[in-house]
Amino acid sequence: MPLENSSSDAAAKPRSETRRPSFFWVLAVIILPVMNLAVRFRFHHAERMPRSGAFVLAPNHYSEIDPVVIGVASWKLGRAPRFLTKASLFKNPVLAWFLRTSGQIPVERAGSRSHAALRAAEELVEKGRMVVVYPEGSLTRDPDLWPMRGKTGAVRIALERGIPIVPVAHWGTQALLPRYGKKLSFFPRKTIQVSIGEPLDLSAYRGKPLAQATLLKATGELMNAIAALLAELRGEPAPAERWDPAAHGQKETGRLEP
Repeated sequence: MPLENSSSDAAAKPRSETRRPSFFWVLAVIILPVMNLAVRFRFHHAERMPRSGAFVLAPNHYSEIDPVVIGVASWKLGRAPRFLTKASLFKNPVLAWFLRTSGQIPVERAGSRSHAALRAAEELVEKGRMVVVYPEGSLTRDPDLWPMRGKTGAVRIALERGIPIVPVAHWGTQALLPRYGKKLSFFPRKTIQVSIGEPLDLSAYRGKPLAQATLLKATGELMNAIAALLAELRGEPAPAERWDPAAHGQKETGRLEP
């Protein structure tokens, strides 16, 4: 069946969280006019986006500008976006101030500080916020931009806190900024499709010890759900297996989570 489209305006009601005064209003004034000129959003299954309460939003990742795209899409759907963000972005004092003021969470590549980031994300959860976690951890290495093997941080937060995890896929962002690209293409205006998935069914894993094998299995189901959403947007079947950088002798850089 074809996906149902809804305009960005119609999809965004009710906007309970975005109507509350916050620093996000400042960011919206700066970012939204530019993005609205450059991008036309087409939402699919927008009604699946939780309007309130804590949850993990888990998108695919194939362009450096993905966080802006997902941030704007989330805002249009009524939720304020908060991300696990590479710690290197916080080295610029001005950018760091914007990131911290808007509640973004710095993530070191490895070690105890990366686990501290997960704890910070859980604090957002306790306040009923949405937290965006890229389960791939970095830009996909799949040559055809399909989701690759996932990391376990997104699933771990959902299971430890007993909250939903919602897969989401977007397509068309590569026309705005290609993977590893350095130059944005604002004109002509681009269409980016965003499909919201049903919350992942984690009932088989809840209440059980969070062994690595359990987390990896649940993460595999999450990546399959994201790939299925992307396949609908692209109109072609997703690969049967997720791309594994380790199996192809590639290093994963820019890691966002353990």
